[in-house]
Amino acid sequence: MLDVVDLGSRYGRIPALRGVALRVEPGELVALVGANGAGKTTLLRAISGVQPVCAGMVRFDGKDLARLTARQRVQMGIVQVPEGRQVFGPLSVEDNLLLGAFARGSRNSLDPVLAMFPALQKKRHQPAGTLSGGQQQMLAIGRALMAEPRLLLLDEPSMGLAPQLVAEIFGQIAALKTRGTTILLVDQNARAALGVADRGYVMETGQIVLDGEAGALLRDPLVQQAYLGL
Repeated sequence: MLDVVDLGSRYGRIPALRGVALRVEPGELVALVGANGAGKTTLLRAISGVQPVCAGMVRFDGKDLARLTARQRVQMGIVQVPEGRQVFGPLSVEDNLLLGAFARGSRNSLDPVLAMFPALQKKRHQPAGTLSGGQQQMLAIGRALMAEPRLLLLDEPSMGLAPQLVAEIFGQIAALKTRGTTILLVDQNARAALGVADRGYVMETGQIVLDGEAGALLRDPLVQQAYLGL
């Protein structure tokens, strides 16, 4: 479904991505792990069309996305949950969810999302800015699901959350995969991300340095030392 080929990107003269290659097959959950500043978010932004690329290409269903805007990519089904959640604080939970459906013209009911996140059901008429960090993360994921994603890009869903909430969020991510949602997951929590993934990639200084089946990466001594504290 997604094929990233020899991708390069810069911030001014500073290289951010160099020769990045990865793929995501339909129905897969692929994890991308690495330290802060490795280039993970930049890669997701390049796939989404909000970060310019200077080399290589991104293909979706075999189509080169180079000439497509971020909006057009959303309309194709590439939907990102941004780092830091970025909910619309003054608007209600319900309005945030409805905005998620806007770009694709979706007429989805709110009910499946609210059933997935019961905490949002109880607060659907409250301003999103009054929610806890974990509830805002649920809202950000729910907003993306309202756009009927064919490929869901999750950027640091565990950031700033207590361990119990991290477990809850990753449980929902695993449930989405079981339902057939194709997911590219970025998270510094390598243990949690690889624990729910089919395959994984390890990124350092803008390059992919290791890839493989998720369980094998969890057992890899270099991954254990660098990212699991073992």
